Amino acid sequence: MRVGTWNLEGRWSEAHRELLAAQECDVWLLTEVRDDTSLPGFGSHFTVARMGERRHWAGVFSRSRIEPLPDPHPASAAAVVMGWVWCNSVLPWRTCGTEPWGEGTTSEKTSRALEQLMAGLPVGALVWGGDWNHAMEGREYAGSLAGRTAIRSVLADRQLQLVTRGLPHCIPGLFTIDHIAVPKAAEIVGVTRVVAEGRRGDRLSDHDVYTSELALG
Repeated sequence: MRVGTWNLEGRWSEAHRELLAAQECDVWLLTEVRDDTSLPGFGSHFTVARMGERRHWAGVFSRSRIEPLPDPHPASAAAVVMGWVWCNSVLPWRTCGTEPWGEGTTSEKTSRALEQLMAGLPVGALVWGGDWNHAMEGREYAGSLAGRTAIRSVLADRQLQLVTRGLPHCIPGLFTIDHIAVPKAAEIVGVTRVVAEGRRGDRLSDHDVYTSELALG
């Protein structure tokens, strides 16, 4: 199967739909999702909380039947698809403010969000992704090094492998902050970064698209 993640930056058009369709994913973990975002043949589940008037924090889209779960954190959407829990998260960044993160430093907000998130998810088979606002290697430019360490701890605790770790950001010299993590037992066939441009070369988002072909087992 193929899974993908993309931060839509609250934008939606036929060009966005075309780019998503071209990747032939079975499940999408989309963040900063406008409320009119839809994909033919896909069911969807959005966070209850919104970043703005028309922008949800995150959504899970699937060709297979979706069983929505309560949001484990206001900025995370979760659902059961094909017997697996799929969670899509936005995590704190340096200028994120206090809502819905609370007071404190970026690292404190990240650790707090991760604790709430993991406490709200069922134990067992999990695929977790989204815009984590942390590069997992190299220079840290959006989150914090302590936040990166906290994320790594969660990945280890949940027995997840991060398939997007070494993929580039759209900004040269930086690594992606958008991620997909799957069980360590999953077989990874390939991982791809897709430049988020329309047919005329116009940027569709300030984030690129990331996909992975895998066998969950």
